[in-house]
Amino acid sequence: MMFALVDANSFYCGAEQVFRPDWRGKPVIVLSNNDGIVVAANRQAKEAGIPKFKPYFEVKEMCDLKGVIALSSNYELYSDLSAKMMDVIGRFAPDQHIYSIDESFLSFHRCFPAIQNLLTHGLTLRQTVWKECRLAVCVGIGPTLTLAKVASHIAKKNQQHHGVYVIEKERQYLKILKQLEVSEVWGIGRRTSASLKIMGVNNAYDLACYSPEKAKKEFNIEVERTIRELNGIPCKGWDTPRSDKKQIYSTRSVGRRITELESLQQALAKHAGIAARKARNQHSLCRVMLCFASNSSYDARPQSSRILHHFPYPTDDSIQIVKAATEAAGKLFKPGVHYYKIGVGLIDLLNGRHEQFDLFNPAPADNRLMSVLDSLNGRYGNDTVFLAAQGTEQKWSMRRDMLTPQYTTRWQDIPKIKC
Repeated sequence: MMFALVDANSFYCGAEQVFRPDWRGKPVIVLSNNDGIVVAANRQAKEAGIPKFKPYFEVKEMCDLKGVIALSSNYELYSDLSAKMMDVIGRFAPDQHIYSIDESFLSFHRCFPAIQNLLTHGLTLRQTVWKECRLAVCVGIGPTLTLAKVASHIAKKNQQHHGVYVIEKERQYLKILKQLEVSEVWGIGRRTSASLKIMGVNNAYDLACYSPEKAKKEFNIEVERTIRELNGIPCKGWDTPRSDKKQIYSTRSVGRRITELESLQQALAKHAGIAARKARNQHSLCRVMLCFASNSSYDARPQSSRILHHFPYPTDDSIQIVKAATEAAGKLFKPGVHYYKIGVGLIDLLNGRHEQFDLFNPAPADNRLMSVLDSLNGRYGNDTVFLAAQGTEQKWSMRRDMLTPQYTTRWQDIPKIKC
């Protein structure tokens, strides 16, 4: 059994270059919400000395000096190009799992002799994605999902492999694992890697030599599975159901500072609606909600306020959750504070699949109305239908001053070809 991980190279930056061929080969960075932090940088930008996850205002002068193209996040464009890329990738194997916006796993189980040479197959896949989508990808192939991830890492780092690397023999991958930091192993989090390093496990090879049974006792079953996968034993599958989130948050910094109570109410209402929708998606009900608002930590007098709201009956109804958030805004608001970060968290959740209804609940959730709300927004896009508490003119909404056209999703931005 063999698996592949197809990973787009600096996907956000690559997506921006699809309709701007004059930007190819040039340093490009993409910024987070409100043009705050560098969240993506292509190879040329990194070589120019622009690090990821730095505030843009700290690197702006360097960007101007070295000709780095800085852009706002164009989520609409990225989502559409990702869908097109995944359609192309899916043609190269009978089984596909889309892991993230820029990563996709493939399974080649029982594909021989239809696919005789996986290296050639990977090169063809990479060339096809470039030809049809103008997006550069790397392909890592291995006997487990974890080793496919390792192979993808090698394909990206070493240009002599031409973007494709196949791990087949035990001697081959044990040698590679010695070059990989334990923190870079898929499934090993920051805290786990710190604990492993204290125990003398510094690289992926050390982890592969660690006792799986001991790892299960000292950490968890995921670490045990990772160790077995590093030794070529398939243990992970994408059909394994993910556990529900214990807490759900919706938070964001605003494009323009909030100084009025009405704007704070609208912002909290929007985030409450987003959190409620996420809760319904995983069939969870909320018992306790956290609302918070703060100015910037860079301000002369940083201030932060938060309020807990306890629902008398667990709910996932947007109307009830938004109403509680709007009322909380009045307690959070302080005149003279320029609010910058707003958010809502549903912090005490229970499984709604086994909800025990209460005959004396004066305001039960309107499940049919919420179903219609979710289906309309799912079909026509988020906020096609929303509660009026969010407001229609959200002057505080996300700032994207360097936004490129939405070439594939907005009629006004469709490229014009002159013949």
